[in-house]
Amino acid sequence: MNSHRKHWMVTLQQIFYPVLAAVGIPSNTITFLILWRRNCMLSTSSVFYLMAISVADNLVLISIVVLELSLKYHQLEPYWSYEPWCNLRDVFSYGAYNASTWLVVLFTVERFISIHTWRIKAKLCTPRCAIWTITITFVFCHLSAVPYYWSNASIQEANLTSCVYNTEAPTQFIHTLVWFQTFHTYVLPFLIILTLNGLTLRLISLSNRVHVAPNVTSRIHKVRPLLRSRRRKSVVLLVTVSMSFVLLSISRTITQIILRTTDMYTSDRDDYDLKINIAADIGTMLSLSNAAINMYLYVCTQSKFRLEVLACVRRVTFYCKKTYRV
Repeated sequence: MNSHRKHWMVTLQQIFYPVLAAVGIPSNTITFLILWRRNCMLSTSSVFYLMAISVADNLVLISIVVLELSLKYHQLEPYWSYEPWCNLRDVFSYGAYNASTWLVVLFTVERFISIHTWRIKAKLCTPRCAIWTITITFVFCHLSAVPYYWSNASIQEANLTSCVYNTEAPTQFIHTLVWFQTFHTYVLPFLIILTLNGLTLRLISLSNRVHVAPNVTSRIHKVRPLLRSRRRKSVVLLVTVSMSFVLLSISRTITQIILRTTDMYTSDRDDYDLKINIAADIGTMLSLSNAAINMYLYVCTQSKFRLEVLACVRRVTFYCKKTYRV
């Protein structure tokens, strides 16, 4: 690729990632505060999971979008071009991303249990269980990213220091790392989410039918839906959050497998004459969008949360007008 001509993908990413961070970090912070301080008509355990997802998403936006990708396109030698940051960068990045992914999975499992099984719900869908599960998830996800410490290397070419894939790493190590990451961050979460959502959608289908219950005294039949309004909203929230994650992540899953397990592993990732690099970076952009959209999904699916966001916007607007007048 001609180094004197900036490719359109570079320009797109120079604009996209700062905008994504500017939109996502405030929205996740607002989401966290609303869930923490306000009653959004959700169970306490669900609130804890959604708050944890907001924190994990902000960690993704800060560690990957701001400190890694935004700096990459706006600085010749970001701080992580040098050791030890070159080695540590992916440990924190993948740790945050894995935590964000598995919190969505655990939220899906928790909601599925709450909707389908009343006996297990009393034991597992509790605030105490949610806190322990969230803590273990954050710890395990960051520990599982430790092998990435040996996946990158800092090199110097043409008087520039850069952080690149470690070409001297054993092929077996790279393949094991890639397939482990792919399986436990994409394949397994996808299978769990799609299976549980399929069962949940089946329940929604059944809920559209009615049960005819005879009245003992008058023998008049009463029609009664299987799911009440609040339960339906819980189902809608579950399916919306988890399926948006799957749809936005699937393209990155495919391209990363191709890049990391073929001879393209040693190719220049900044060479956009290679179509796979364009596809991979678009997949990354879509996948990272997951970390910025949850507040807007909640606004679309939860009326109580929508009212709280509107109230927050009105208060901020009033404060800004008052400050401007002064």
